[in-house]
Amino acid sequence: MTQSFQNESSNQTSFNQQQSLNHGGHEQMDLHETIGAIIACMNQSIVLRPQVKDTELLSILDRQYNFTLGMYNTIVESYNTGHDPTVPTGRYQMETGNNFKYGMNPGQPKKPMQNASELNDECISGFLLGAQKGVAKGMTAAATETTNPVVRRVIADSIPNCIEMAYELSIYQNMHGYYQVPQFSQQDMQTMLNAYGTTTNPLH
Repeated sequence: MTQSFQNESSNQTSFNQQQSLNHGGHEQMDLHETIGAIIACMNQSIVLRPQVKDTELLSILDRQYNFTLGMYNTIVESYNTGHDPTVPTGRYQMETGNNFKYGMNPGQPKKPMQNASELNDECISGFLLGAQKGVAKGMTAAATETTNPVVRRVIADSIPNCIEMAYELSIYQNMHGYYQVPQFSQQDMQTMLNAYGTTTNPLH
C-alpha cells in the first residue's frame, strides 16, 4: 500500500517535471522576451504614475496595471508548470466608449522633450500605449512559436486584452487631441469601401 502510494507520487512528480520542461528552444526565447516586455510595461506604469495629472488617465493606468498584474501571474504560472493556471485568462473591459473624433486640426509641431520637466499626460499616455502595443506584438510572435499547448493558449488568449488596453489608450489620446485621425474624402472613402466583393467558391 505504501509502496504503491510512493510509486504514484513519484510518477506524478515525474509527470509534472515532464510538463514543465515541455518547451522548445525558440519558445523559451520568445517567452523570456514577452514576459520581460510585460514586466517593463508594469515598471513603466509604476514610474509614471506619480506624474499623471488627469484623473481619467490615472484611472486607466490603475485598471490596466491591475489587470496586467493578473495576466502576468497567469502566464508565469502556466510557463513554469506547463499546466492550466490556477487563475485562468481574464477579459479586459474598457470603461470608456469607442467613438473616435475624425479630422485634423492644426497645432504645434511635435518634437522630442528637451528636459524631464516637460513630461505631461500626452507623453505618459503615449508611453503606455507604446508599451501595450509592444507586448501585443511580442505575444503574437510567441504564440506562433510556442509548442506547449497550455502556454500557447494562455498567450493567445491574452493578446486580445493587450489590444483592448492599447485601444483604450488610443481613444483617450484621440479624445484629448493628442492623436488625430485623418480621413479620405467621401468619394475616395466610398471607392475604397467598394474595392472588394464577397465570393462563394469553397474548395471541395
